[in-house]
Amino acid sequence: MRDQFSNNQQTRKPAVSSKGGIVAAQSRRAAEVGAEVLAAGGDCVDAVIATTFALGVLEPWMSGPGGGGAMVLYRAREDRYEVIDYGMRAPASLNLADYPLAGGGAASDIFPWPRVKDDRNIHGPGSIAVPGVVAGMEEAHRRHAKMPWQELLAPSVKLAGEGLAVDWWTTVMISSAAADLRRYPASAAAYLVDGLPPNPQWGVRSVIRMPQDKLKAAMAQLASAGARDFYEGDLANSLVADIKAAGGALSLEDLKPFRATLREPLAISYRGGKVFATPELTAGPTLSRVLGLLQKDFSPARGGPDPAAYAAYASALQAAYRERLKDMGDQDGRRSLGTEALAPACTTHFSAVDRDGNMAAVTQTLLSTFGSKIVTEATGITMNNGIMWFDPTPGMPNSLAPGKRCLTNYTPVLAQASDRRRVAVGASGGRRILPAVSQLLSFVMDYGMDLDAAIHQPRIDASEGAVVIGDKRLPQATHDALAARFDYERAGTQTLPMKFAVPSIVMRDGDTNSGASEPFHAWSEAVAER
Repeated sequence: MRDQFSNNQQTRKPAVSSKGGIVAAQSRRAAEVGAEVLAAGGDCVDAVIATTFALGVLEPWMSGPGGGGAMVLYRAREDRYEVIDYGMRAPASLNLADYPLAGGGAASDIFPWPRVKDDRNIHGPGSIAVPGVVAGMEEAHRRHAKMPWQELLAPSVKLAGEGLAVDWWTTVMISSAAADLRRYPASAAAYLVDGLPPNPQWGVRSVIRMPQDKLKAAMAQLASAGARDFYEGDLANSLVADIKAAGGALSLEDLKPFRATLREPLAISYRGGKVFATPELTAGPTLSRVLGLLQKDFSPARGGPDPAAYAAYASALQAAYRERLKDMGDQDGRRSLGTEALAPACTTHFSAVDRDGNMAAVTQTLLSTFGSKIVTEATGITMNNGIMWFDPTPGMPNSLAPGKRCLTNYTPVLAQASDRRRVAVGASGGRRILPAVSQLLSFVMDYGMDLDAAIHQPRIDASEGAVVIGDKRLPQATHDALAARFDYERAGTQTLPMKFAVPSIVMRDGDTNSGASEPFHAWSEAVAER
């Protein structure tokens, strides 16, 4: 069915620039929290920590303490890049017998795995993997922070005390998961009203808020007791007690040893510059392949991306995805992604730069919208469904197993172009992240675009198998060229369901910073310190 949306509507969200620091995020209020930390003299990493926990309160359907992620950092004084990996893993106490195949085709959610009895790997207590976000922030704070941990978490405690503000975007996101949220009493109590999604009111002064008192208490405890409390203190005991009572496998033995891992970034040479991506169980290795093919197979034309450039993007992305699908999983030393690359996911990405030129690209996720759909009774924390990342079929490279690391599809990236400009970029959008990041890097590194031009430049997506999707704002000549070579569809850029990823990006050019976020996302914003 052809869509019914306007073909003439225009949406723009100008980039911002500043000599001070900037945070670009999917939530304007979370970006403001990070920018306020920078204005108070904080390091880029201080802003990362404060923004992370604010996001967990403001958009709890995307990320939070119950999720996992990774960040790529640039430390200006040392001229050094590093990766902090805090991806999730399966509980060591997980019992494979609890995940019998049910038959009847693929799972009903976003992955193409065979169905498991009762969808235990998709939602509910059995879908919860060991979360890593708090450990990631702990490691980042230990290595680089200037401000006290408690001070950086104070904004998230305050935001939780205000309650979850209900606007139309909140209603849409809760509505998308309401059928599963109402299965679990604590989740229904947190996000539903009489079993239904809350609705904003028409009155200009009407304010609807969902109480987050338990989450506020949990964030206050995390702020005062420190990060380890989440893994071996009172918070850990509360999480484990609630998850076990509900039938999950997560134990104190799973939480206590969990630490984030410092990794060397994957360094990719491109057009006289360098791209620094996450290695191993992320989309970084596939990004390396895409950029290698682009560098080999096409030369950028003057004046911006032409039909040949978009055809090259599509061809490189499809080739890289085909290679990616041949070999996947955390087995026998292999570190590449698999068929989960064909599934969308719900994630948050933000990028930050401070006045000294330190930069961060940070991607975090609960995997599905509202993760497992489980809110723990005692803490109010929404937990991930990382077990869905695993193939429930035995004997496969990515088969479910106790203690196994989860595959991920995120791609936070830092890059230095040949003209010395640096960017931090990433996106949310599951399988669509890689195409977005690849093209934004090309726009900046191949065509010299500033962020205002790059964020408004139409993109394609080539992550749905043989199908290539083009933004209908592309010139007709580009549509014709793509339709002549590929199984091609046009799509409008829209708020939901999104047909393209949602990027957030910052740039450092000399001593001037700039930032931009996806124009079509209702909440996203790049915010400069004041």
